[in-house]
Amino acid sequence: MEKSYNDALNLLTSAGKFRISLGLERISKILDLLGNPQDSLKCIHVAGTNGKGSVCAILSSILSAAGIKTGLFTSPHIFKYNERIKICGNDISDDDFTRYVFDIVNLSEKHNIDLTEFEILTAVMFKYFADNNVDIAILETGLGGRFDATNVIKSHLCSVITHVDLDHTERLGKTISEIAFEKAGIMKSGCPCIVFEGLEVYKDAADSIGAMLMVILPFANTDSLCLKGVFQQENLALALAVIETVFPDISPDIIDKGLRNVKHPCRFQYIAEKNTVVDGAHNPNGIAALVQSLEMCYPNAKKRFIFGCLNNKDYPKMLNILFSSYSNQDVEVYFYHFNHKNSCTFEQLQEVSPVKAKELTPDTKPDFNDGRLNIICGSLYMIADIARRFNLDILS
Repeated sequence: MEKSYNDALNLLTSAGKFRISLGLERISKILDLLGNPQDSLKCIHVAGTNGKGSVCAILSSILSAAGIKTGLFTSPHIFKYNERIKICGNDISDDDFTRYVFDIVNLSEKHNIDLTEFEILTAVMFKYFADNNVDIAILETGLGGRFDATNVIKSHLCSVITHVDLDHTERLGKTISEIAFEKAGIMKSGCPCIVFEGLEVYKDAADSIGAMLMVILPFANTDSLCLKGVFQQENLALALAVIETVFPDISPDIIDKGLRNVKHPCRFQYIAEKNTVVDGAHNPNGIAALVQSLEMCYPNAKKRFIFGCLNNKDYPKMLNILFSSYSNQDVEVYFYHFNHKNSCTFEQLQEVSPVKAKELTPDTKPDFNDGRLNIICGSLYMIADIARRFNLDILS
């Protein structure tokens, strides 16, 4: 029987595949069986805690505007897995996605290679990009860097490490230095690595393998950038440093065109018809950046928040950052226990919240047109559900 797109989704989200297991052994084996498609690609590799998806999206838009056939690999997706694998802004088709997934899974099962969901997607991406002869592949790490499946590449044009903070501490380490060490694992001998945080661990990692470390100022003029939020100054500065270093012949006009056409939903995205900001802030640093952007862009707006997050995040700290300056009289808050096995319950969130909240139930119908600024934040995993429920157009 011919396999369908839904069959591919069911496989990826099955209990046996939908897990985290860091390491390069399994991905290396399957790619070797595929002829090592990653070796034919020229890659830009991006790691970090927050901002790496924005850096990747900015770079993809600029390179595509310059007429360079550009592959983009990011995660997570909002609505469909296809969003993670793009060429010049176009998602991989359902048919291609299904075919590549089952080709790779069948090959792995034949050779007893127990791939995870992310490893399957990474193999799909490398083979798809190689088969379609992309000129440049921009790769966002999934988790960490040193043992992330994308780090199977032997060299690259450039690596980038965005802001690093405490997240995924159960896997990456309990301190900033330990986490930064994992991110620094994407550095390659003889290849430049661009950062804006001059951490000692980066200098040591670069020196140990002979990589060129470039520390830049984290400020860039974002007037032309269609992505909003004060944190985009850092992300844009990193992206522009990559362009200047690797693609110095791209003209300012092309860069400007690329910046005006960047697509990266749910990163301080404003939806005017609903007076709503959607932001995938999912850790304390992301929430702090969201608060700073709200204060700068909407200082006097009365606000309504819809918040939900995973219970493996530092949600007490996130809620304290988000709501400590509000009273129950000047903000309306809903907590959402969304459909994910690790989603925080309403009770878990309310217990540590500085303000009282209402529960967002299937019957809850906030008035999006009552003059309040609506802010949806806390986890990317809940945004698709919220978008469908309240008819928010976040992909246009």
